[in-house]
Amino acid sequence: MRELAGCDFRHVPRHLQYVWTGAPVEGRRVLVRCYHGLGDTLQFIRYIPALARVARGVVVWAQAALLPMLGQVPGIDVLLPLHDGTPDAEYEVDVELMELPRVLRLRPTELPTAVPYLRAEPLALTGSGSDPRPRIGLVWQGGDWNPERSMAFGAIAPLAAIPGIRPLIVQPLAAEAGWDGRTGEYPGEFDIPAFARLLASLDLLVTIDSMPAHLAGAMGIPTWLLLHHDPDWRWMEGREDSPWYPDMRLFRQQEPGDWDSVVARVAGALEAQRDSIQATSRPSRPRW
Repeated sequence: MRELAGCDFRHVPRHLQYVWTGAPVEGRRVLVRCYHGLGDTLQFIRYIPALARVARGVVVWAQAALLPMLGQVPGIDVLLPLHDGTPDAEYEVDVELMELPRVLRLRPTELPTAVPYLRAEPLALTGSGSDPRPRIGLVWQGGDWNPERSMAFGAIAPLAAIPGIRPLIVQPLAAEAGWDGRTGEYPGEFDIPAFARLLASLDLLVTIDSMPAHLAGAMGIPTWLLLHHDPDWRWMEGREDSPWYPDMRLFRQQEPGDWDSVVARVAGALEAQRDSIQATSRPSRPRW
């Protein structure tokens, strides 16, 4: 990494660039560049307090859509919207956000696991007070950089037909993602702060590997994550939990492209645990 840092990356996508040169961050003003996806930023922003404990100052240059949420994170002195130009900030050392575990020389056992580190007030949904059913949010499609992590709406739709639950279509751009316009309850489209409020109103989020999974995980919202057969490194192998998010349960494909068996296992687990949920007791959510 040290050999690549500082090279001419002008023609390389931002998320493939190495930024940190190996320079010490202790006692210096550090610029943190958030060059990866929204979910990556939400996941790795947890390292900022650890950086702030050793740096003289921390400037975070992040995606504009996330700034209202990231403002909650302690240790950020300046928060700036990311763009294609030069950051309008003074700094002595710069790093990419996902380099922070290496920069801080943290072992896997030192992973910051305390949640929530992001928060939002629950959104008042129509009929909330009179409907005791558990609210189950559904997300089935992510960005197009890795289509294998997404599924067709028809694959996840059987979950909305489970009796005794209140299925909510929280998929961003649901119509473009194949929603049929009839299944489940559609609360609408939201910017990220309002979307966080929507997630905070759920009892459980069922989602593929995408930004909503990281936002819900960071907020401590119980989340069931549906993973394709060869998932990203962060979800590791052979385990049903995640050290990143204590309130998350993982459901993995056993065969490439086989979402039906994954959804069937989720449906069985949901039916088995449905009756134990106290949908009217949001402050003390059950652990799924």
